[in-house]
Amino acid sequence: MTHCLLYLIVAPAVEDAVAEWLLESPAVTGFSSTPIAGHGSSEQAMTLAEQVAGRQRRVMFFTHLGADEAEALLERLRQDFAGADIHYWTTPVSGFGHLR
Repeated sequence: MTHCLLYLIVAPAVEDAVAEWLLESPAVTGFSSTPIAGHGSSEQAMTLAEQVAGRQRRVMFFTHLGADEAEALLERLRQDFAGADIHYWTTPVSGFGHLR
């Protein structure tokens, strides 16, 4: 099975809902999250204060799972969070495990 790291970038307004949704998803055995600042050229999506600051507050979730599971998860996200403006990407994972 091919594994990947799935990244989700969400607005703080949906952070709790996405975290709860991930916790309830059987394919997700765990995930991490961190506050981030989004920098980009889509000023029309930014408030005036964000335009002045040059960044948007965002939250990044990331989780390791099978590539097929990630695709299925993204399809469910498209349905359950339609219009939430969630940005995502996946990267291949060449190795993983636990160091004990």
